[in-house]
Amino acid sequence: MLPTDTNSVAFTIDEVTHTIRFARDLDASPERVFDAWTQPDQLANWWDAMGDRLAICEMDLRPGGAFRFVSRHHPDKPFTGTYLEISPPARLVFDANGATGTVLLDEESAGTRMRVEIACSSADHLAQFVAMGVADGTGKTLNNLEKYLEANG
Repeated sequence: MLPTDTNSVAFTIDEVTHTIRFARDLDASPERVFDAWTQPDQLANWWDAMGDRLAICEMDLRPGGAFRFVSRHHPDKPFTGTYLEISPPARLVFDANGATGTVLLDEESAGTRMRVEIACSSADHLAQFVAMGVADGTGKTLNNLEKYLEANG
């Protein structure tokens, strides 16, 4: 595993399991963080890595339901996927771009320990994600989430 840091979001790249993992301590309850991940009016405010509100944020929040997030900066490259598991307020699992994303929220005395995992299908798939800058973009997005929670707590 290669530990690294991007924009104050600690993350590791696990080449054995083809997984990128992020960890962040947030000053908000797991319920509050889960809502920010699952309510379109909230997610639209922090998801874009550039910090702008999403142009489109569509969510069918149920297992098998689809989502589509469109950035104002890249309207031709929507982020789309399907929800696999929704277990409030602790776990959200989805498939996007051929990878499985998992958000895990654990209550801590001062708020929430959030872990985000992106599990790729192979070493080549992981290398493509790393080359595309997924770690940096996700780090910026998670920074936006922290700022959003602080401003809207």
